[in-house]
Amino acid sequence: MPRVSYEALVEFATDLLRRGGVVEEEAPLVARSLVQANLCGHDSHGVMRIPYYLDEMAQGNVRSGVELEVFLDRPEAVSADAHWGLGQVQARRMMDLLIRRTADQAVCVGTLIRCAHIGRLGEYCQQAAEHNRVAIIMANTHGATRRVAPPGGTAPRLGTNPIAFGVPYDEEPLILDFGTSATAEGKVRLRRLAGQPCPEGWLLDAQGRPTTDPNALYGEPPGTILPMGGPGQTYKGFGLALMVEIFAGALSGGVTSREVPINQKGNCVYMQVISPSRLGRGWNHFAQELKQLVAFLRGCPRAEGVEEILLPGDPERRTEQTRRREGIPIDPGNWAPLVQLAQRLHVPLPPLLEE
Repeated sequence: MPRVSYEALVEFATDLLRRGGVVEEEAPLVARSLVQANLCGHDSHGVMRIPYYLDEMAQGNVRSGVELEVFLDRPEAVSADAHWGLGQVQARRMMDLLIRRTADQAVCVGTLIRCAHIGRLGEYCQQAAEHNRVAIIMANTHGATRRVAPPGGTAPRLGTNPIAFGVPYDEEPLILDFGTSATAEGKVRLRRLAGQPCPEGWLLDAQGRPTTDPNALYGEPPGTILPMGGPGQTYKGFGLALMVEIFAGALSGGVTSREVPINQKGNCVYMQVISPSRLGRGWNHFAQELKQLVAFLRGCPRAEGVEEILLPGDPERRTEQTRRREGIPIDPGNWAPLVQLAQRLHVPLPPLLEE
């Protein structure tokens, strides 16, 4: 399996994006966002997305170099039209605005409509945590991509609708980032490109029967991804997905899921940023309570064979440490499209690390 250093993969991704039409100042930002997802182990939101992004740009569905247009601006709330700009660019702009807005107030809500894929939600929670802010982020598929059926249904009705929470804590913020389905659609796509079956419990075929074939999701009629929750509990995941659909799609001023999409694939986004310094008993109380809570949780008696108690954000940090040291692996099925794209755009391939 090809392995590439973080620095080399960022340079390679930046060159691909620039040659593919992304403006000079945006290409490095998007590249770092994608490679950071790989670095943390979220390969479904990593560099495998580049061919898709550039194809969408070529079709005019995604744009580079567009402004974020604020159409509602109040002290406590901001809503903006991203004009189908690259999601990582526009989402970071909105988060920057909310961080500034909460410098002198407790809470500010921001929403985005007509935004291209924003990538990993946890990235923006990290951005907020670096400024001692708590963040809640939700995204739907702008009414255009359906992957999840209601429990008992056989046709997709909602997207995988991720939600993320971020809390500042010393140098290691607590970041919980997950889709409301059994898996992210990108992970099914990874398996499909790699020619690998999916684990049991991820997918149903078009007749509502369990399957491990990733191609079933993309058939005609399509299969579906199960809601999060496990046997007998999928109504919880689907209910959470429904709430995300409402917050991100309807409350934002955007679009919710429907039979005939009225726009291309993308994200409507809901962001809520909170300053602990300006809520409750202030920062010192918040930080002290968090410190004792984390210590209490990590000090829990462990079952036999368990070496440590992990909290949200820990697995990603461990993966990042390993991949910075050993390189970022990319399976051959996902590496091949990048090689083909590089050849077409005359971009040199990055050096591969030795085994």
